[in-house]
Amino acid sequence: MQLIGMLDSPYVRRTAISLRLLGVPFEHRSISVFSTFEQFSAINPVVKAPTLVCDDGSVLMDSTLIVDYAQALSGRSLVPADPARRLRELRLTGLALAACEKTVQIVYERKLRPAEKLHQPWMDRVQGQLAAAYSALEREIAAEPLPASEETMTQAGISTAVAWAFTQLLTPDAISPTGFPVLAAYSAQAERLPVFVGAPMV
Repeated sequence: MQLIGMLDSPYVRRTAISLRLLGVPFEHRSISVFSTFEQFSAINPVVKAPTLVCDDGSVLMDSTLIVDYAQALSGRSLVPADPARRLRELRLTGLALAACEKTVQIVYERKLRPAEKLHQPWMDRVQGQLAAAYSALEREIAAEPLPASEETMTQAGISTAVAWAFTQLLTPDAISPTGFPVLAAYSAQAERLPVFVGAPMV
């Protein structure tokens, strides 16, 4: 299988880390949706990262769907089966993915939209949503820490650590680590794991 996309995307990175933790073999191809649009389009005309080219040639996209398929292949899950534990896991993963989405929106507004077209009320709204997502994650993880080893890490842990590192790299002025010490410490711990080191953002 081939995983298509750049690791500076949190969606590509969470997928790569998840596949490795699940023990699913794949080849990573660093193809950009921007600088190599036509090359990406030849693989997936929708040009959405990550894209997974399966062994039978089928093309699957969206990080959550790719991880779901990988879990079926591996016979194990990165999400607890117990309903109560699963509910919390999905809630935290949703918050982390929302943080990724809002960070991407800020990056696109700043880098792709002409400065004279930037709408500050919209930017304020997006930054407020980003802060709300991280505030909820900070409270949740402070109350009940997430596993932080390769043997025990769940999808909520993967997504949270990847999201935090992405936000800090691309929009460091949007969220200060001093206001989120638990998240900062958890992400730093995760980033030292070999599976994270093996999927660097830069």
